[in-house]
Amino acid sequence: MPAYRSHRFLFLTLLFGGCLFDGHEHPLWAGNLEIVTFNENITPKLGMPVAYAPARKILTPLYARGVVILSDEKPVVLCAVDAIGIGNQGYDTWREKLAEAAATTPDRVAVHSLHQHDAPRIDFATGKIMEDQGLGGKNYDNSYGRQCITQVANAIRSGLKSPQTVTHFGIGNAKVEQVASNRRLLGADGKVRLMRWSKSKSPDAINAPEGVIDPWLKCLCFWNQDHPIAVLNYYATHPQSYYGKGDVNYEFTGMAREARNKALPGTLNVYFNGAAGNIAAGKYNDGSTKMRPILAQRVERGMESAFNHQEKTEISSADLHWKTEMTALPVSRHLDPEALQETINDPEKTAKERASAAFRLVWYQRASQGHQIPITCLRLKSASILHLPGELFIEYQLQAQKFAPKQSVCLAAYGDYGPGYICTEIAYSQGGYESSPRASQVAPHVESVLTEVIRRLVMPEENSKK
Repeated sequence: MPAYRSHRFLFLTLLFGGCLFDGHEHPLWAGNLEIVTFNENITPKLGMPVAYAPARKILTPLYARGVVILSDEKPVVLCAVDAIGIGNQGYDTWREKLAEAAATTPDRVAVHSLHQHDAPRIDFATGKIMEDQGLGGKNYDNSYGRQCITQVANAIRSGLKSPQTVTHFGIGNAKVEQVASNRRLLGADGKVRLMRWSKSKSPDAINAPEGVIDPWLKCLCFWNQDHPIAVLNYYATHPQSYYGKGDVNYEFTGMAREARNKALPGTLNVYFNGAAGNIAAGKYNDGSTKMRPILAQRVERGMESAFNHQEKTEISSADLHWKTEMTALPVSRHLDPEALQETINDPEKTAKERASAAFRLVWYQRASQGHQIPITCLRLKSASILHLPGELFIEYQLQAQKFAPKQSVCLAAYGDYGPGYICTEIAYSQGGYESSPRASQVAPHVESVLTEVIRRLVMPEENSKK
């Protein structure tokens, strides 16, 4: 019997059958926390579709990595994937299969893409539409996506045979300098006057202030006594330095992550991208090849500093709590299912145009039928980890922190990629790319819906009832 199941059996035995003691005042088993790490190479083959072009080179491997946390509750799975996005049915299937492997339920599985722009898209429903149009493998490769899931699920099953005990938990944070900047530069009229993308050579864009960002990188560390087992890192920025030619790589945030793995042998570093929908490196990145390692070093320094300055305390199973809010996001009015279907069926349109229409149609159909996305929060000691969908604006992350100022609130966005950009309500009247019909698939009042869900998830119970 796997260790986590035997622990749960013993826990129930003690709970319902009376406590067993070792001759002292403590029970034989006091509710230890355990953890399983997994790290699977999911690099696509040459010729397979990645974000904007077929893969022509493999500059770095791609990974799906994370942890399974075992406690008195059902297991929790946290998974970060080197992919531009995992959406709709693809997102559902990832969670369902990983839940099955970990003997838990899908609502206790958080899967997040890291949004590198030379990495694959995974969306089985959209991929199936493309296959039916004779365009299989052009923008989506469903067989590749399913193989990724199988690999990760098998890794979880294997890891559960030998989980590691967690005795301590560390929380650290550090500022990252000269990486993040807000993409939306507003004019005196309150409208977007200039988009500052992931790279910029415009003096105006470079000289403008960073704008609203979250400069803090947070790390959460699981320890077995003096050995760090796994470090979860959270920071918010689009991870692109340069991209779009099909040169597969995990970008500068991935480089920072791998550098920390080398610095901490035997410890798995996992990176999650925060609410980076309107955040990128454009103020500090000119798109030259030399800037990728420079940006990576800046993020790596933040990871190292957060790890070195963490506060480490004992932890047990009783310190873990999971909350789920099933949430239906409002559908944008600009989505026209008949027009989208016409585009899909039009052989004169490019494969990219037809794939884009298919992606929007899949989201429209799911959302208009009331499909709910799990928005979840994992509480570990004084840390709260929020898991949210889409390309979320940084304001959501900052608001979550305000709701619980005495907690270390971490946020992983880019869960279900189906909604596209999730902006603040005012952004839909300001112009700019993110709030345009080609980028966002949700209605402006999405802010009020999500903000209330976030409040309920992160606020202490006594305050949330006021």
